[in-house]
Amino acid sequence: MSVESPCIGVCQLEEEADVCAGCHRTLAEIAAWSRSDDTEKLLVLTAVRERQAALKTGDTLPPTR
Repeated sequence: MSVESPCIGVCQLEEEADVCAGCHRTLAEIAAWSRSDDTEKLLVLTAVRERQAALKTGDTLPPTR
């Protein structure tokens, strides 16, 4: 299995968090993506979904790993 990058080409940091406004990954997650195995990528995608949900509801973002 090969996990696709969540990048949508909107590369800009969110003002209230240190995550990309487009894909909701941290800079460290973006930098490590090409070297990560599928298990690590799936963990990042889980964190991305949590961040997206928090931003939609106005909650505090979960801590970055």
